[in-house]
Amino acid sequence: MPDQPDEPDHLEQRAEPAPPDASGHPAPDAGPYDALLLLSFGGPEGPDDVVPFLENVTRGRGIPRERLKEVGQHYFLFGGVSPINGQNRELLDALRKDFAGHGLDLPVHWGNRNWAPYLTDALREISDAGHRRVLVLATSAYASYSGCRQYRENLAASLAVLADEGRPVPRVDKLRHYFNHPGFVGPMVDATLAALDELPQDVRDGARLAFTTHSIPTAAADTSGPVPGHGGGGAYVAQHLDTARVIADAVREATGVDRPWDLVYQSRSGAPQIPWLEPDICDHLDAVHAAGAPAVVMVPIGFVSDHMEVRYDLDTEAAARAAELGLPVSRAATVGADPRFAAAVRDLVLERAATERGRRPERCALGALGPSHDVCPAGCCPARTPLPAAAGTD
Repeated sequence: MPDQPDEPDHLEQRAEPAPPDASGHPAPDAGPYDALLLLSFGGPEGPDDVVPFLENVTRGRGIPRERLKEVGQHYFLFGGVSPINGQNRELLDALRKDFAGHGLDLPVHWGNRNWAPYLTDALREISDAGHRRVLVLATSAYASYSGCRQYRENLAASLAVLADEGRPVPRVDKLRHYFNHPGFVGPMVDATLAALDELPQDVRDGARLAFTTHSIPTAAADTSGPVPGHGGGGAYVAQHLDTARVIADAVREATGVDRPWDLVYQSRSGAPQIPWLEPDICDHLDAVHAAGAPAVVMVPIGFVSDHMEVRYDLDTEAAARAAELGLPVSRAATVGADPRFAAAVRDLVLERAATERGRRPERCALGALGPSHDVCPAGCCPARTPLPAAAGTD
C-alpha cells in the first residue's frame, strides 16, 4: 500500500487540552484524529441486489452464478434485504448522537466491504473532506482473519486506489478489539436476562446458555491473534470463552442460578473436508436435548447486530430444529445500537487518541484477558494469501 503521509503540522501541535465546553468541563479531545470510519460487511437491500452482493463476497472463488442464486435463498426469505445496513444506519446515528451529546467533535463516516456504501467511496469522501488521521471501528469484536486482518487488507486496497487517483491518502488506525469492553458486555448480559424471561417459568431455572459465534476453519482459529497465543483455537476461541464466562457469571449473580453454558458455532460455509470449529448450534441442540436439558437460551456474542446470520441461522434454522425436538428456546438480542455500546466506542476513541498523544489512559476491560493491543503485531491473524494491510505492523 502507499506510504502513510506525515502528520500535518496543525495536528502535530495539538498537545494542549481542548478548551472547556459550555458547562465548564474540558471538551473530549480526539486529536490527532479528525474522523471515525464505521467499517462493516454490507448486505443486499433488495432482491436484485442479492446475487451481485454474493458475487462481491465470493469474488475470485469461481462460484457459478446459479450456485449463488441457491445460496441467496436465505436472503430471498427476507425479501432480499439483509438487516445489516439498516442496523449500521442505526449505529451510525447512535454514534453521532453520543459524540455530539458529549462534546466530541468527530465526524463519523460509513463504508462496507461488499455493498454500498463501499469502503473506497467512504475513504474518497473522507479524503475530499480534508481528514488526514482516521480511526476505524470494524463491526467485529474479536481477533480473526475475516474479522480483522481482512478489513485491514480492504483498507490498504482502498487507500491504494486513492493514491492512484492522486488524492491525499489519510493515515488509518483501527480501534482495538472490544469483545470485553463493559459497553459491549453489559448489553449482552441484559439481553440474556431478557431472553431467560421469555422462557416458560417452569423451565427457566434449568435452561442452558449457548453462546454462539461464527464458525471459522480451525486453521484460521489456531493462527488468530498474536503469534505467542497461536494453537488451540488461538485468540478467537480464547476471547469468546472469556466473554461467555463474564456474561454467565453476571447472569448467575443477577438470578441466583448457576446455569451450565457452552460455546457453540454457526454459519459454517466451507468445504466439508476442511475442519471448522464445532459443535454447530443445531447439533448442540440435539445433544443437550438428548441429555435432558429443559430449555436453551441462544446468546449470539460473536455478532454486533441482528444481521442475516442471526436472523436466519438462529431465529429460523436453529429455532425450527428446537421446535422439532420440542425444546423451548429463546434468543438474546445483540448489542446493535445500544447507547452503552455507542458510549464504549467514544471511550475507545478517546483512549486511542490519548495514547497517540503520549499519555497512558485507563483501558477498560472485563474478564481475564485484559485490553487487546492497539496495533496488530506481525503474524497476527495471517493472510491466506499475503496481501498489503493497513493499520498494523505487517
